[in-house]
Amino acid sequence: MAFDFKKEYKEFYLPKNKPQIVTVPPMNYIAVRGQGDPNEEGGAYKVAVSVLYAVAYTIKMSKMGDHCMEGYYDFVVPPLEGFWWQDGVEGFDYKDKSTFHWISVIRMPDFVTKAEFGWAVAEATRKKKLDCSSAEFLTIDEGECVQIMHLGAFDDEPATVALMDEYIAANGYENDFSDTRLHHEIYLTDARKVAKDKWKTVIRHPVRRNI
Repeated sequence: MAFDFKKEYKEFYLPKNKPQIVTVPPMNYIAVRGQGDPNEEGGAYKVAVSVLYAVAYTIKMSKMGDHCMEGYYDFVVPPLEGFWWQDGVEGFDYKDKSTFHWISVIRMPDFVTKAEFGWAVAEATRKKKLDCSSAEFLTIDEGECVQIMHLGAFDDEPATVALMDEYIAANGYENDFSDTRLHHEIYLTDARKVAKDKWKTVIRHPVRRNI
């Protein structure tokens, strides 16, 4: 049976719809960086997502070809995730999505090394006829965070984030955003196929103890 990160690490992918503190270990990702409205048809974000899945499925399906990765095991491709920010904006201005900066990512198993990642990028580019050179191998160590399951449309996130802020303040924490510690979302539903009121998104923010 294929290894499913969502089922094996429920504490990171299936939180409750109330805030909780979690310590997230370092994880390896395929990543593509960009800027702009994620809803723009044919825009940079849509292209980035195509690149991520092309490389991810090339790694997953390598078992069907001649390229053998040491330590390979079959796995369910993990959900799409994103790290988001806007220059000069505290929190988010959801009305101006054109100013969004993002790092779109898909988690990879530990057997995927930088060398194997490089092979997958070249192979995906060749087989899919898609330029995958924007993809990078990225290790992210989030550390201590607050997270929650957000139910509903992305534009309704501010109310959920307010719950997170109330929780950390009441429990001796504060937000700890920086250039490397960002607003993080994990998308558990396909927005193209599921009604907005049923969208499930993990929201995760970096925190630190109040001193």
